[in-house]
Amino acid sequence: MASALHAVTLVVNMPITKIDALDVIAFAADGGIEDAGTAQPRVWLAPHAWAEVEIPRFADPPPFAIDIYSDVSGAIAWAQARRLAEALERLGWTVEPPRAGVQ
Repeated sequence: MASALHAVTLVVNMPITKIDALDVIAFAADGGIEDAGTAQPRVWLAPHAWAEVEIPRFADPPPFAIDIYSDVSGAIAWAQARRLAEALERLGWTVEPPRAGVQ
C-alpha cells in the first residue's frame, strides 16, 4: 500500500520557465534538482519533504505553483512550505501564503 502524500502549495505570479524556477528553489533551499530533464523533477527541502513546480501549459499566463510534498506528515509539508516561501521572498520573489494542496 502506498503511503499518503501531504501537500502544500505556494503560488508565484511571475513568468519563468520550469527549469529556472527549479534552479532558484534549489538555490534557496541549498539543494539540487533531482531527476532534472524528466517529467517530474524535484528539489529536496528536507528529509521526507520536496518541492515540485507546476508551470501553466499552452502559453497560459502565470501564476505557477510550487507544490511541497511530505510522505510523513502535513506538519512537515507546512513547515517546509513556510521556510521555502521565506527564502524565496529574501531573493525578491513575491509568494502567496501557503495553502493546502491536493494529492
